[in-house]
Amino acid sequence: MKPDFYDIRTVEVTASSIILDNQEIKETANNFITGASIRALINGSWGIATTENPEHTGKALSTATEIALSTNRKTPREKVELAIVNQPKIKNLPAVKEDFKDIDLEEKLKLVKEIAKAAQKPGITSVSTSYMESEVTIEYINSEGIKASYTLPRIGFTVAAVAKQNGNYQIARDNRFAISGFELFAKHDACEIASKTADIAIDLIHAKSVKGGVMPVILDTELAGVFIHEAVGHAAEADHVLEGNSVLENRLHTQIASPLVTVCDDSSMHEYGYYPFDDEGSQSGKTVLIENGVLKNYLHNRESASKFGGTPHNARAQGYSMPVIRMSNTYVENGSTTFEEMKDEIKNGIYLIGSRGGQVNPGDGIFQFSAERGYMIENGELTTLLKDVSLSGSILEILKNVTAVGCDLKMRSGQCGKAGQLVPVSDGSPHVLVRNTLVGGTGC
Repeated sequence: MKPDFYDIRTVEVTASSIILDNQEIKETANNFITGASIRALINGSWGIATTENPEHTGKALSTATEIALSTNRKTPREKVELAIVNQPKIKNLPAVKEDFKDIDLEEKLKLVKEIAKAAQKPGITSVSTSYMESEVTIEYINSEGIKASYTLPRIGFTVAAVAKQNGNYQIARDNRFAISGFELFAKHDACEIASKTADIAIDLIHAKSVKGGVMPVILDTELAGVFIHEAVGHAAEADHVLEGNSVLENRLHTQIASPLVTVCDDSSMHEYGYYPFDDEGSQSGKTVLIENGVLKNYLHNRESASKFGGTPHNARAQGYSMPVIRMSNTYVENGSTTFEEMKDEIKNGIYLIGSRGGQVNPGDGIFQFSAERGYMIENGELTTLLKDVSLSGSILEILKNVTAVGCDLKMRSGQCGKAGQLVPVSDGSPHVLVRNTLVGGTGC
């Protein structure tokens, strides 16, 4: 039996990494992965098969078809309709100025050791650094006649510094990742970044703890970006909506945020989450999630786009896994308020900087994030350095409490986890001023 639809995605990855612990080489690794993921659709049932040999895709397609057919017989589901997509246009790929494959391993090792050395200061007890590079080639074909391929390089480094004094430990981290060649290190001074990271860890040893309470806060570009990714982006993924696990369910075309807030996801941006087409062959592009506070769209694959009438840009997979709806480059658009104007407006409150992760439930809209550090704002001026500061509350409540959006959008790169898969993403925001926000701390 022929499937109603099938696609074949061939993946080839070459990756290298260097990991140092206190300037000692902990690991160097080189990996090469190749294979293919094949999907088949019969009525409402998907079958998926994988092979490490791309020459065996025909056999894998037969296996995927058998799985779909068996599933459809045992548990018939409503027929799946896929949104129509056109042949993707591969254009404007990021240009590489200095191919990292042309750089000797010894030079890379020397660079990583220099980064580690820059962070090794008095008061710092431990430094860990890493360097990563990869080149990924994706080839995609489907039964509708779409055929496309691309190759992308990714490169980056991380640094973490631990300070200790009288049993008090503090850690600071930073990184830079990009779709780029070795010119990343001409764009970013990695040693300066490492030095500043160490300084932050040392300063946090002497930082104060804040007494929790409801107060106005300014979120820096990193923390605001993480909030938008975790609290808004995941809730806007259409599979969560269809599963009844999103606070944004049944809220399309309603006011869910301050009119100052516009949020987009754009896989065509040359940020870390970029791709020319997604893992279902859909052209990359921009999706406006929130426009002037109104929820405009969800993020879609071809199946959910057919159900909601949206545009598919966001089916993504790690390696040979089944593609699921994922973010790419998610950000708050610039407003018009400067950081200085925000401080003047807030008068007294807290400025939160950086992110140490957190938790969010897209179903009920409750979140908690920990900032790397913060500052008291008193009479419009930054004063006491703070540690162990968290931000919590309701997604919809904090969105409506935004009273100013900055004009200094910055993007940060990272990895996003969902369905047991990790994919490269970026998130970003200008500074954001929020009134009546619940801040947590250990002060008394």
